[in-house]
Amino acid sequence: MSGPLRPFDGTDTPPAVTAEILALREALDATIPPKRDGVPNLLIATWNLKAFSSLSDVWTAGADDSPKRDWRALWAITEIVSRFDVIAIQEVKGDLKALRTMLKTLGRDWQLLMTDVTRGTAGNNERLAFLFDSRRVGLSGLACELVVPEEELNDISPDALTTQFARTPYAVGFRAGDITFVLVTLHVLYGDDVLGRVPELRAIAKWMADWAEQTTEWEQNLIVLGDFNIERHDSPLWRAFSDTGLTVPRDLDEVMRSIFAKDGAKKDHYYDQIAWFEEGNKRLLNLNHTKAGSIDFVPLLYRDIDLPKAQMQHRVSDHYPLWVEFVPDH
Repeated sequence: MSGPLRPFDGTDTPPAVTAEILALREALDATIPPKRDGVPNLLIATWNLKAFSSLSDVWTAGADDSPKRDWRALWAITEIVSRFDVIAIQEVKGDLKALRTMLKTLGRDWQLLMTDVTRGTAGNNERLAFLFDSRRVGLSGLACELVVPEEELNDISPDALTTQFARTPYAVGFRAGDITFVLVTLHVLYGDDVLGRVPELRAIAKWMADWAEQTTEWEQNLIVLGDFNIERHDSPLWRAFSDTGLTVPRDLDEVMRSIFAKDGAKKDHYYDQIAWFEEGNKRLLNLNHTKAGSIDFVPLLYRDIDLPKAQMQHRVSDHYPLWVEFVPDH
């Protein structure tokens, strides 16, 4: 069997799977703004899809199936991805079966840009990727990886970075109508402890701040998104991230990033971010953010087998997707 991930119309699918996808669609309709043309909007998202790699060709993976990511998980992932204009995905691995199957399902209007795998222990054989709906967004011409200048690696000040980024941040320029914007996606090295992450995070924030000043001159928008591995809002990691002016919209301050975060402790798992630069009250964007949020898929999926979160993370992810809606600043 070649796989049922066609247009997801419920044909030949188990009733429980059909019911959960319909429930997911209803929840997404109520949460995420629709893509609009008359009053244009721009929907940008980021999602760390845990070890996004291969796929088991069954609707529901059993105890003997490997990997645990199955058709119903990928169907749900694809349904979520389809709601955005551009989405940055972290933890894409060397095996691209799940990603390629998702692209075929999304159809010819969806396109992909990604890095090669990052080798070495710290790189974890990961890729960084952008998927985008070409009916709404096109490429503006820029695609690059960010490298630390040699002179900055020779800095002997406290918290200075002494090696290149473990997983090189990936920047791509896009165009939507008359608006151009650059998205920089990254996955900060987790490391052995919190303080071990500070030099890399500080170096990335400084790199971005310098670049933001240049892109603003050309009326471009610079948006940083991905997994920053910040555990607490008030931690040294958060200060390394925010001291350069990187700003997260307030409505994202209040949403959970991890499926393992407990209610009332939303800022203890603060890994994923979508951010841009502000100087005082000056926003270095010619886009206005209108809404932002995350998507709690856990209560909607695998309800017929009551799948524990410890197993949900291997089928879907341990991270929630984050999203922001923008409108042009006229």
